[in-house]
Formats: sequence, C-alpha cells, structure tokens
Amino acid sequence: MLILLPPSETKRDGGVGSPLALERLSFPALTPVRREVVGAVVELAADHDAAVRALKLGPKQSGEVERNRSIPDAPTMRALERYTGVVYDALDAGTLDDAAWAAAADAVAVQSALLGLVGAADPVPAYRLSFDSRLSLHRGSPSLKKRWAAAGAAVLAERDDLLLDLRSEGYAALAPLPDREGAHYVRVLARDESGHVRALNHFNKQAKGLLTRALLEAGAGFATTDELLAWAGAEGYELRRATDGTRDLELVVPEVRGVPGRLMAALRV
Repeated sequence: MLILLPPSETKRDGGVGSPLALERLSFPALTPVRREVVGAVVELAADHDAAVRALKLGPKQSGEVERNRSIPDAPTMRALERYTGVVYDALDAGTLDDAAWAAAADAVAVQSALLGLVGAADPVPAYRLSFDSRLSLHRGSPSLKKRWAAAGAAVLAERDDLLLDLRSEGYAALAPLPDREGAHYVRVLARDESGHVRALNHFNKQAKGLLTRALLEAGAGFATTDELLAWAGAEGYELRRATDGTRDLELVVPEVRGVPGRLMAALRV
C-alpha cells in the first residue's frame, strides 16, 4: 500500500545528510519537474523582496527566503523528520522503531510542493513553498498545480496497490488519485454523544497522523481495501466505505463533550 500525507508549512532546521540530490529521491519520473521547480524557487529567492511578495510572507517570515536560496547546499534529513505540525506531531516519527521505519520507507509518501511526491525516508532540505505559492510575479507563470498535476497523476496511475490519501485537497490536486477501486481519499468525521456524525475540522490532522502511525506499527502491508477495513475493525477503529457513491473512506472519531480527546489517544472506538 501507499499512504499519501500532506507536508506542513513548518519544517525543522538543519540536518546531517548531504545536500539535495534529485536522483536519490523516490519516484524518479518526477525528476524533470523537480529540477524545474527547484530552479524557479532558488531563482526567485535571489530577489528578496519579490520572493516575500510571491510567497506571501509576513515581516517575521522573511528568513524563509534565505532557506529557499540555500536549498542546493543545505543539509537534508528524512522527510518524516523534516516536516512538523499537527500531522507529524501525532505520527511522532522520532519514536518509531526500526520495523515501523522500514514500513514507512516502503509505504509512505509526502506531497511536497517543492519536490512532488517524496518517500518517507527521502533526504530533503528545509524550504518554504505551499501548493498555492507563486514562483513568479509575472502573469502567465504556471501555477504549481499546472507544473505538478500531470506528472504526479502519472506516477500514481502506474501503481496497482492500495492508495490511501490523507492529503488536503490543495495538495491532492498536485498528484490526483487514479479513479479505480483501491484508491481512496480519507475523510475524518466525528460522532457526538447523541450519535450525530459531522466533519471533524480542528482534530482532522491529528487523527490522520495517529492513523498513519497505527498503520506503520501494523506493518502497512495491506493489499486490498477489504484487508485494511478488516484490520481496522479488529483493532477497534471505525474506518468504513463512504455511503455517497464515492470511493472515499470515512474514519469516524468518537467525540466526548465536543473534544475527541479519547480517540486522539489511540483512535479506537
């Protein structure tokens, strides 16, 4: 299976790995677009004021321009350790054991705006770029969606394994899922004490991080949707097919007094 994660705005500084080498990254078919996007980001960063405007940075974020200028020479670290924020705090990659890391290296990809899909253990530098960032102030410059969508979709279309998409809509658009059985976008819902089910917003990312960790600790070796759902049910997770005719899956979180905290501890019902 392949679990698709969003990146995060925030990233850890530093690293101990050698500088970015595109040929070392997973999904080598993306190398031409990676080279184009990295070059455009570094070129934009050479003009500090233009980069601040294009990336919509605030006064306290101007240091992000230097991050982008330094991309070719900056140290790297594994993708799951580079990204921070709610998803990655919940996943807590630093405490995964060797077996779970091996599963992650095979079964997790992060949707980077800079590099496209990257493997969990791929060495990546710190950078600042979002799915809706502009790489030029000139009208007519292609958006990141236009740069990435076709190449990203082609990479995923070549796969015949189970695809579990935990990305936000903006990042999912950079590499759309193929329209087939076994390729699923995951929605996170909450069930309150009266049994009413609604979309879960604030804790959505936390639930996705915890689910990813649980899948990695289980080996992330599920070949079919039915196998995944059977495992989830046996483990006490309410993961089900959507009832609206889409291929989506729904992860339902029990909500206690407006806060799904008990689920957040283990995601179990």
